Amino acid sequence: MFELYIANKNYSSWSLRPWLLMQHLSIPFIEQLVTFADDDSFSRFRSFSPSGKVPCLVQHSGLDSELKNTVIWDSLAITEYLYEDYPAVWPADKGARAWARCASAEIHANFNALRTVCSMNCGLRIQLHAQSPALVRDLARLDELLNEGLTKFGGPFLSGPTFTAVDAFYAPVAFRLQSYGIALSAAAMQYINLLLRLPGMQTWYQQALAEPWIDQAHDEEIGQYGNITADLRHGLAQPT
Repeated sequence: MFELYIANKNYSSWSLRPWLLMQHLSIPFIEQLVTFADDDSFSRFRSFSPSGKVPCLVQHSGLDSELKNTVIWDSLAITEYLYEDYPAVWPADKGARAWARCASAEIHANFNALRTVCSMNCGLRIQLHAQSPALVRDLARLDELLNEGLTKFGGPFLSGPTFTAVDAFYAPVAFRLQSYGIALSAAAMQYINLLLRLPGMQTWYQQALAEPWIDQAHDEEIGQYGNITADLRHGLAQPT
């Protein structure tokens, strides 16, 4: 049995990746949502994750006794662990699989300006004050990379006709572009809209909007880079 520990769906882009992958590929798991805390999220997350971060996958049982209570942290490590038993996680073709792994590693380790300036907040719509040169470079590389995958492997997903881990790794980008009203090339946006329409993405989005929690630190970061034009979150406690 798998338990997948995640944080708030509205904010946690890292949590979305394995959650969506497992949902889309029908890999059974129990969701354990532990909210961010302004006081000390690290200590709370350390109760289940060695790094004190999410996501974290725990396997409690298996045919092999060595698999009992196995803890896998970091979204890339979780992906590779799942691949050992679920080959559909990565493309079947070796070349496509190599490209998909490279593209996943790139979004996992880079795109720092995009991640900083356009932090994930599913329920808000934000108008940026400006696009810095670093953000412009990140968006140009993102567009280039998406078009490369779509052209090279024929789409509609990044590494071919079926959804794989590389699409899960780019799923948070789709929410970021939606929240900040950023457009890429036509082909890239067609792919982004495909991601947003996936049943798993729709489920995550609706649950994010219904969450009753605000993480003040995450929300305050937005003011450094843009103005909030709409707040679609309906699960928040309303003033009386």
